[in-house]
Amino acid sequence: MPPRRLASRALAWSALLLLTACASAPPRPQPGTGYAERANDVLFSAIGLVGTPYRYGGNTPGSGFDCSGLVDYVFRTAAGVVLPRTTRQMGALDAPRVTRGQLAPGDLVFFATEGGGVSHVGIYVGKGRFVHAPDTGGTVRLDPLANPYWARHFLYGKRVLE
Repeated sequence: MPPRRLASRALAWSALLLLTACASAPPRPQPGTGYAERANDVLFSAIGLVGTPYRYGGNTPGSGFDCSGLVDYVFRTAAGVVLPRTTRQMGALDAPRVTRGQLAPGDLVFFATEGGGVSHVGIYVGKGRFVHAPDTGGTVRLDPLANPYWARHFLYGKRVLE
């Protein structure tokens, strides 16, 4: 693809991402869409849920989300991908593992926040940021992976859309 066309597409997707972040309903996947389209559907849906209250065991926008409930809801509704319900089960999925440097938008990101094993999950949205439901009393939010806390606890990513 010529550089000018690639830059034009990147600019268009960036503008669409910014506009969609304010949308009230997540986009629905289209039949036969490829990886990039499915990843974008996931990103738009996840970013659209920023601000939703955290609730342990929550798995809908109306009830609130915990981390794995958010990830499952987004992938199920935006990409038609059914994931296991718990963070540990998601971490054990038979899907390609990726390092921090290999992350692509739509990848799952896993963290060890309690005792070394997988205990937290989010969705990588690109440019070093991820969407997640971090803790009681908080809301779904967009955070940088470079934040010292998240950088220290990062384990790996998984590519589940392939």
